[in-house]
Amino acid sequence: MASLSKAQLQRQAEQLVDFVNKSPSPFHAIDVCRNWLRGAQFTELKEKRSWKGAIKPNGKYFFTRNGSSIVAFAVGGQFRPGNGVSIVAAHADSPCFKLKPVSKKTNYGFLQVGVQVYGGGLWHTWFDRDLSVAGRVMVRDISGGYSQRLVSIEEPIMRIPSLAIHLDRSIADGFKYNKEVHLTPILATVSKALNGEENADSQSNDGPSHHPVLLKRIANELDVDVADIADFELCLYDTQRAVIGGICNEFIYSARLDNLNSSYCAIEGLINSLGDKKAFEEDTHIRMVALFDNEEVGSTSAYGANSSLIESTLRRIQASSDNNNESLTAFEESIANSFMVSSDVTHAIHPNYSEKHEVNHRPELQKGPSIKVNANQRYATTSVTSTILKDIAKRNGIPMQEFVVRNDSPCGSTIGPMLSAQLGLRTIDIGNPLLSMHSIREVCGTDDVGMSVKLFEHFFAEFAELDAKITVD
Repeated sequence: MASLSKAQLQRQAEQLVDFVNKSPSPFHAIDVCRNWLRGAQFTELKEKRSWKGAIKPNGKYFFTRNGSSIVAFAVGGQFRPGNGVSIVAAHADSPCFKLKPVSKKTNYGFLQVGVQVYGGGLWHTWFDRDLSVAGRVMVRDISGGYSQRLVSIEEPIMRIPSLAIHLDRSIADGFKYNKEVHLTPILATVSKALNGEENADSQSNDGPSHHPVLLKRIANELDVDVADIADFELCLYDTQRAVIGGICNEFIYSARLDNLNSSYCAIEGLINSLGDKKAFEEDTHIRMVALFDNEEVGSTSAYGANSSLIESTLRRIQASSDNNNESLTAFEESIANSFMVSSDVTHAIHPNYSEKHEVNHRPELQKGPSIKVNANQRYATTSVTSTILKDIAKRNGIPMQEFVVRNDSPCGSTIGPMLSAQLGLRTIDIGNPLLSMHSIREVCGTDDVGMSVKLFEHFFAEFAELDAKITVD
């Protein structure tokens, strides 16, 4: 296949920027994906209901769990129970600050907001940024029930100010901070907040769990009464929008590229792969994307990768068939015939810290996704799984890179090894190169976005045929 045009690469980069700007929290990211899939004529399923007879060949489906994870899949026209599933898995959460259940703090004339650190962020990058809040609010309705509402306050309403160098000259030799004390954002001054917004009780840390001025702002955004807010899960985010930058427009400067980059590429690749209707009608596999929450904190939750989400989905798909001749081992057969691409960003070579990379494994921006390998199984890649993806990439003119961490450096991990071990699933770990990983402002290459989308598109369309030519066991 011919290489992607400059216009195609630019369009994919612009769409990623738009996706990130609409996704200040994992709840928003999953909601954007939900609407995106509906627009592509995917049918929404509910885990609480039976899927028996609901899933048909040539059908397209999705469901969410907790509003922060999503699974989308398209059933090939020739799929039968026991056939394989081609999966791209990623995560939609990112390091951030989350409001404490009792967030109200008042100190020295300032209203402050108590937060928890979520994940392993480069927290010093959050100082002196224009911050706001976004996430999920549980709202009481007139019938006495509760519903989830998403909120995002676009204006900067919080800030974590740095200490002036005049008050601590040692900062120039190394910026140190206490996570509990020094990462507490300022919301307002008491004198201004008391002007019709807060009551006198707000001068102490007694009274409501959150500052009334904050609760009122959230209620106004949702057009509800403060009394109707039952609870919420809110995270802080940088109000500076994602943009395309660099003198040649070759970079994306943005928050949450780890890992909304992979999330976007996975969904876009799945939808694009269905454009060839004749090929889809002849496909014997299911094409699936799974986006998880909580990867940044270990994935051990009811909606993380270390949950039942993928296994229960695959079992329910196999059991939904009306075929009375279905094998009793259809699930196990399907696992053996399946393949997963675990997609998470990887470390691009940093020109100012090149010694941090192994000399022969230095992924560059604009050179395509990188295969991640680790002998100690921090990544799930094997020679078999890399052969498969390299073949698909090569035949479609998509460049691939490889990443191995230095032996004297610790190696991060992904959801790949976890799901591979949990299910016995053939897996490869890959990702687009990234600078400033876990910063409030990360950097990726514009062209890498389109190349990953195209790789996933061809993986979904071509894996089943290629797998029939692979001999191992």
